[in-house]
Amino acid sequence: MELTHKINTFMATIWNRGEFSELAQFVHPQYQVLDDPGDPWNGKTLDLDQFKSRVLYSRNAFPDLNFEIHETIEGSDKVAIRWTMSGTHRGDLPMLAATNKPFKISGMTFYYFKDGKVCGHRQAFDQLGFLSQVQAFPGH
Repeated sequence: MELTHKINTFMATIWNRGEFSELAQFVHPQYQVLDDPGDPWNGKTLDLDQFKSRVLYSRNAFPDLNFEIHETIEGSDKVAIRWTMSGTHRGDLPMLAATNKPFKISGMTFYYFKDGKVCGHRQAFDQLGFLSQVQAFPGH
């Protein structure tokens, strides 16, 4: 349950509150975005500054970003989480100007650990639901 606690604290501190003072405690200096379709960093290995930039990219688009974790499954060096992400689309994304619309979508992430720190992830989430809720489709 140690890794589950770390992921819960990591999600609350880094993603939900955007607090980076303890980033090095949570994130391995070589973090791999293994599989996250649509993520500009997909397939890349990030250092701590790049990881922080990745979080700020999301928090700029969604300043009230919040992940609610519903379920966790812990293995020897990984934790899978099922979550709901909510927020308001207040910042521009590539090919999608800010809509100021709220959204709430579900997804799952597998986080991997090395030396007690998060070192990568694979993720799937409801991208179509997000686009529909922020009314990214003309005429909707």
